[in-house]
Amino acid sequence: MRALLVDRSTPSGLRLGEAPVPEPAPNQALVRVVATSLNFGEVKVGIERAPEGTVLGWDAAGVVERPAADGSGPAAGTPVVTLAADGGWAEYRAVDADLIGIVPPGADLGAISTIPVAAATALRALHRVGPVLGRKLLITGATGGTGRYAVQLAKMGGAHITASTGNPAAHAAGLRALGAHEVVSDPSESGIVDGVLDMVGGPQLVAAHDRLAENGTLVAIGHSAGQAEHFPHGAMYGDWGRYNRSIVTFFLLSHRNLAPDLTWLAERVAAGELDPQVSWRDTWERAEEAVDALLGRTLHGKAVLEIA
Repeated sequence: MRALLVDRSTPSGLRLGEAPVPEPAPNQALVRVVATSLNFGEVKVGIERAPEGTVLGWDAAGVVERPAADGSGPAAGTPVVTLAADGGWAEYRAVDADLIGIVPPGADLGAISTIPVAAATALRALHRVGPVLGRKLLITGATGGTGRYAVQLAKMGGAHITASTGNPAAHAAGLRALGAHEVVSDPSESGIVDGVLDMVGGPQLVAAHDRLAENGTLVAIGHSAGQAEHFPHGAMYGDWGRYNRSIVTFFLLSHRNLAPDLTWLAERVAAGELDPQVSWRDTWERAEEAVDALLGRTLHGKAVLEIA
């Protein structure tokens, strides 16, 4: 089969080549991939660290070619959205049945391919914060793929949303259209909030934590800042209105049984209730352009590669 292989001799660190078709385990389906979406983490860290010839790719949407031998998961011919630690940048992938969501017939599989990491992360992180109806929520790094899904899902949940972005002048209108009530350039400019979804880490995480109300929760999702978190003395005191505040780490692939969430999210995208915010889309022959845009931070939203 054809696949995008790690090859650090090329400018993007990738090349189209040949790889063996994966052999599924009994609890896995073989999926023919139609489209995949790129994530900053896999492009930045994955390509740097993976062995040469590796097939990366967390997100993929396609059609079940061969169902799981143990009877779990959808039948052959079912359109699906899938998540795995690798293998999405290829014509076929083997994926655990509990990481496969069913897609409504006729849905745009390119748009659907943006769901696994970005939308499922946003949904599960919101679950960790707890009910958000009538509560105040701060979302940092809100212009990224996960941030944009988080704003929309938090709006569905009835939250009052403050979105943080490095360039409010350029992105405020778009974030407000997705559901943000306020847009700030730094978490320190937010009022006191009941929960935080932090996509950035470093000093922004520290500033966001300072905005937490009593019993508030910060979910640390992303680490794009590449900087350490240094908290001032007293930040963790449990008095002076700082009662029971918590910081929770997050790793999506530690979550199992994501199939119902992926199915629900695919239904919302197919129905037009969630906008995947695709800002770059083309065939995988032009993957280098998408990688450059992601690494250069000029691509906001999601990049979709169609498997030609």
